[in-house]
Amino acid sequence: RDYTNVNPLYIPPPQADFNNKLESAGDQLVVVDFFATWCGPCKVIAPKLEEFQNKYAEKVVIVKVDVDECEDLAAQYNISSMPTFLFIKRKQVVQQFSGANAEKLENHIKQLTE
Repeated sequence: RDYTNVNPLYIPPPQADFNNKLESAGDQLVVVDFFATWCGPCKVIAPKLEEFQNKYAEKVVIVKVDVDECEDLAAQYNISSMPTFLFIKRKQVVQQFSGANAEKLENHIKQLTE
């Protein structure tokens, strides 16, 4: 599979890729979507993620992490339900929530990029 042109960014293992994304984001907000391919709500919110990536492209990097392919990463952040969104600034988690709530997701993005 070729993930180079997928937007939002899809992170296949290894974890080094994820750490590099956090590093290269600098001061930008990184929104991490922990999802599963079999998760219905994850599929529902996926188009919104793409919309927000385009809408807030200057301020936000959106990264999708498949919990089944990146179990270590999911465990590191104690992810137990999908989708779970982490909001990371300068490699620190500043917010997180679970559930496919597009309005809440956008509000967090707005709040954390002001």
